[in-house]
Amino acid sequence: MLIPFSAFALGCTLDLHQVVCAGMVGVGLGLVVVVISAIVLIIADHLVGGDGTAGVAASSTAGNAAAVPTLVAAANPSYAPAAASATVLVAASVIISSLLVPPLTAFWKSRARRNMDSQPIARAHTALIRSGISNPRIGVCAINPHAGENGLFGRGEEASKIKPAVAACNHLGWNVTGPLPADTLFYLAQRGDFDVVIAMYHDQGHGPIKVLGLESGVNITLGLPVIRTSVDHGTAFDIAGTGKADERSMVEAIHQAAQLAERAI
Repeated sequence: MLIPFSAFALGCTLDLHQVVCAGMVGVGLGLVVVVISAIVLIIADHLVGGDGTAGVAASSTAGNAAAVPTLVAAANPSYAPAAASATVLVAASVIISSLLVPPLTAFWKSRARRNMDSQPIARAHTALIRSGISNPRIGVCAINPHAGENGLFGRGEEASKIKPAVAACNHLGWNVTGPLPADTLFYLAQRGDFDVVIAMYHDQGHGPIKVLGLESGVNITLGLPVIRTSVDHGTAFDIAGTGKADERSMVEAIHQAAQLAERAI
């Protein structure tokens, strides 16, 4: 909100001819500052584990800020006496921000990603606790065949995303295992080794469930302020009204909703 007012006050004292002349210099200076700052800050961002995004962001703002006092003085010479000290002041701030922004951004990005990756596990854990299982045994699927074979398959999702999420949950004292190959994990769960399986995508989870018993499968949506259950199959519009639809999944979904309501899940 302060920028328009300060810019208006500054603009009232500017000579438009000087603005045009200094503007071309400013365009060139800005491009040079961005390029040089970007190269240095992208390298710094990579060194602290980032992907360069924070470096680009810092170069586009902090780098140009250092040139502002000189450009203002070029546009309006009345500011020339203060340009040198103002440049030093801004430059010092730029240096600090340039050093801090890449590692802080990389840290926050890593933290946010870790929390986001572990969120499905947390929701399943909470739901099972509220349903009466005091120490849920949670199995987490890998996303690639054979859990990636140590990076041979996929792009390292098991090591970069799934394992850190599992480790974060284990750090909380939860009984979480993974990532495990999906074809093995669902067999172990069906045998009784796990209370819940965290699948990585729709078909990975729904396929085994439908094989085990489509007619009794129920979709329970977690993370909502209300209880929601639904059938574990499609809409079947092609047989609607023909008397051919199997109602057992719907009946089971209603039963599950009633039981969950009693436990206030």
